[in-house]
Amino acid sequence: MENRIKKDRVWIKGQTLTSAQLAEKRENNITSLTVAFMGSMAGLFVLNTFNARLLAQMPVTLRAPLTVLLYWLVAIIPIMVIKQDKMTSADLDIPRKGILWQVLTGIGLGILTSTVLTGVPHLAGFGKYASSYLYTEPWQFAYQFFYCIVSVGAAEELVFRGVIYRKLKELFGTDLYAVIGSSIMFGVFHIFSGSIVQMIMTAIIGAIFCVYKNKIKTCSLVSLMICHGVYDALIYVWTYFSAQ
Repeated sequence: MENRIKKDRVWIKGQTLTSAQLAEKRENNITSLTVAFMGSMAGLFVLNTFNARLLAQMPVTLRAPLTVLLYWLVAIIPIMVIKQDKMTSADLDIPRKGILWQVLTGIGLGILTSTVLTGVPHLAGFGKYASSYLYTEPWQFAYQFFYCIVSVGAAEELVFRGVIYRKLKELFGTDLYAVIGSSIMFGVFHIFSGSIVQMIMTAIIGAIFCVYKNKIKTCSLVSLMICHGVYDALIYVWTYFSAQ
């Protein structure tokens, strides 16, 4: 088994495997991809059920920290896939150097994406279709930024632009199919959130995030986690200003 793993790694670096080894690797990737996606969906279902039946009844002092922690249910099984497949930070596009630039890139892209996709519709009078939450207290906005970056953005990007993207790329050998596949799955992941239109829009946003990662040198998975979180959190800011 140890020799097989070593051979697989040699193939990744550009050398070849036998037909049997290639078939085994493809089967393993399909299994890992399926488990990661279905695991994230199962985690989301459990999360939504818990939120509806229990979390909503709790006081805000308990509900707020639990909300941050529990969202990671969507990433538990994908994280197990990462460990099982011995995926590295490089596999997930998490460089160990240039963290500051990755963070700044994420913030900038989050603001830019939010301005174009959320700010403009709000300014044009279509804000009610983008968000129904109207926050007014500073702590509410601060909490949303923390929650959206640390929980929603980090967990979803790890799953979809991390594990799932990597497995699709290994299966098909190109970024194009990885972009298309991970974006469609990202849209389906939001099936519990509302309408087909929302799923389609989410898939488009997922594709945009993939383009950022592939075309911008300083944009890593860390950047996308921050970008995603900033984008989501700014929805509440735009809603506030459009309501004034």
